Amino acid sequence: MKTLATTALLSLLGLSTAMAGGALDQIPHLKSLPDSTATLQKMIDTSDGNLQLGKDKIVRITKPLVFDLSKYGAVAVKATQGVTIVMDGPGPALRFIGSHQGTAAPKSFKPATWNERMPIVSGIEILGNHVKADGIELTQTIGAVISSVSVRWCRHGIHVVKRNRNLLVSDCHLYENSGIGLYLDDVNLHQVIVGTCHISYNRQGGIVVRDGVVRNLQVSGCDIEGNMPGDETPTKTANILLDVSGSPDTRSTSIAEVAITGCTIQHSANYGGNNHKTVAPGAANIRLAGKKIYPINSVTISGNVLSDTATNIDINHAFDIAITGNNFFAPKPANMRVSHSQRVIVSGNTFNPRQFEQPGTIAFEDCADCIIANSTLHKFATKAGALILDRCSGFTINGLNLSDCGSGIVLLDTTDTTISSCRVTRTADGAADISIKDGSKHILLLGNAFRGKSDISAGTTSEK
Repeated sequence: MKTLATTALLSLLGLSTAMAGGALDQIPHLKSLPDSTATLQKMIDTSDGNLQLGKDKIVRITKPLVFDLSKYGAVAVKATQGVTIVMDGPGPALRFIGSHQGTAAPKSFKPATWNERMPIVSGIEILGNHVKADGIELTQTIGAVISSVSVRWCRHGIHVVKRNRNLLVSDCHLYENSGIGLYLDDVNLHQVIVGTCHISYNRQGGIVVRDGVVRNLQVSGCDIEGNMPGDETPTKTANILLDVSGSPDTRSTSIAEVAITGCTIQHSANYGGNNHKTVAPGAANIRLAGKKIYPINSVTISGNVLSDTATNIDINHAFDIAITGNNFFAPKPANMRVSHSQRVIVSGNTFNPRQFEQPGTIAFEDCADCIIANSTLHKFATKAGALILDRCSGFTINGLNLSDCGSGIVLLDTTDTTISSCRVTRTADGAADISIKDGSKHILLLGNAFRGKSDISAGTTSEK
């Protein structure tokens, strides 16, 4: 299928859409453009590492343009008009190589490294015309700024490797790439801000942090959607994925101090499929994939709209996670799944399948010392339990309002838990508002309004 972008690009080349393939199929007629790699690299090398584009609307390269910051110091890539770089070979279109070995602390900077500060890329589009083409790669940079940049049809949009510090990504479109939109790949990176970006339809994930040592990641005001397979291919990726689960236990990997705020994060389990099939089964909007020896920690997820994935939020091996003030809808099947985690707070959220009939379950397994409070759970179409605690301990459940669900609150082999000031109403006929099974003990029920059936095993609860 030809895309609008394909049509526009071919028009600039004086070609018809009948002559070219579609996105990610590569466009053979782009090869009719001259190879400008050597010309552009010469411009870089004779301009103290800077590149000013604008003479041509479209330029084609076949090898990475390399910016050696240790040689040139601070550099910039800018355009005087809208310019498209077509990467018609493997690797990144733009490769920035610095020499920073320290942290973000001033005393860790060497004078030569500080001269490399703030490489800038702005005002350009990068299109991939090779299956291994990437957009921008950063290695050992300090204060890189990528703004007003579009990357499309590549493998990875922005690829960050080895060690970097103080990265800013803003006002960018990382769209329709076969790999990952923003990929923090086994990198040692502190202080990274991603703001007001569209990151969509990157088939291996939107923002992915895999292994490495990452701190102070802030994602704010972005639209992040459909970053997973566009068909029924099972996947473990996510629109935002923080993942150390695959690293060896012998390696020190760590992801912490993350804020995801004010974003729309969605698609495509329901809207892209039908009642019988799920697009990208196994995907999530936000997935924290830690491991026992290296749990992910200190993450805030607040003020977001989260919808239309197999699981809206999936957390495994994490602690000190705050999930507050978000709007959840259209899961297929689950809103939240949390396992092997501690001190997870879920407060002030709304959960509603909207026009879809889905289970919507919120499930905690093998978790401790968590709080679930002040939230609405509406029309969860499940008989297994709208809220399930399985092998959990030390929970506080307060101020929940469950309405029109297929079942209510279920506790399985759970201990030392308080359920207070909760209201469960209009639960499906025959289903329990609350079910506390054998094996659960030291459960305190206080001031709740359960209008329907209660299934409470003898000797497992006390009420005051």
